[in-house]
Amino acid sequence: MKLLSVIVPCYNEQENVKDFYEELFKNAAFFQEKDIAVELLYIDDGSRDKTADEVRKLHGQDERVHLLSFSRNFGKEAAIYAGLQKAKGDLVVLMDADLQDPPSLLPEMYGYIEEGYDSVATRRVTRKGEPVIRSFFARMFYRLMHRISKTEIVDGARDYRLMTRKVVDAVLAMTEYNRFTKGILGWVGYETKWLEYENVARNKGETKWSFWKLFRYSLEGIVAFSTLPLTVAAVMGAFFCALAFVMIIVIIVKTLIFGDPTSGWPSLVCIILLVSGVQLFCLGIVGQYLSKTYMEVKKRPIYLVKEDF
Repeated sequence: MKLLSVIVPCYNEQENVKDFYEELFKNAAFFQEKDIAVELLYIDDGSRDKTADEVRKLHGQDERVHLLSFSRNFGKEAAIYAGLQKAKGDLVVLMDADLQDPPSLLPEMYGYIEEGYDSVATRRVTRKGEPVIRSFFARMFYRLMHRISKTEIVDGARDYRLMTRKVVDAVLAMTEYNRFTKGILGWVGYETKWLEYENVARNKGETKWSFWKLFRYSLEGIVAFSTLPLTVAAVMGAFFCALAFVMIIVIIVKTLIFGDPTSGWPSLVCIILLVSGVQLFCLGIVGQYLSKTYMEVKKRPIYLVKEDF
């Protein structure tokens, strides 16, 4: 009998805990047919509602349900990593509690594993129901990552993924503090089948991902899996140095021929502001990489556990 570990990161998802459990075990006949045992791991990421209480109730009814609760909110990436560490299964699947990752796809995903794939990943082919601006910037992010990173990050990719044990072990071997799971899964490689489906509306509650949080998350991905911004900063620095050298020659020649007029200070101010802005921009890029290095060398734990059963 194979063991399937279902990892469900949760942050203020008390309304969805039971619904997810019921929806998952609608596949009970499939699990029985394929001789698959299931462990359901809810990772409570420091929720401020009764998410943990709802999981405790389920655990009292079904011993296959487990809870790992953090001491505070450490973020979804930490929750995913903790779930992977806790999972004991031969197969492991990452899913969201809000049912935007349909459990009904599991039989099809398992079929591809039987065909020999190491993992089965999902991607949304539509973003119906999302704000237009968010969808636009999401697409731009994936296009940008495709151009600046050697790691494959597929447009519309979800965290919803069924993996064999060797893929899980490969991900766990990457112990970096600043985690970007989509990039990590692309970096480790292995033979992956991409399964497409249309966007599914959230079951209950509201999304925890604001535009600002998504923007910060995208920066995490860019800094974690591309050094091109540093190259851009260096090229811009070299360009402005060369431009300054040329302008010095032009000014010297102009002064020798036409004298030294006092006009032109507005353009000079604009140039100073432009160059200063570019310098600060490049310094910000370097600062992003330096801050990530700073957090890595501290060797702080990725998460702290408050409750585990």
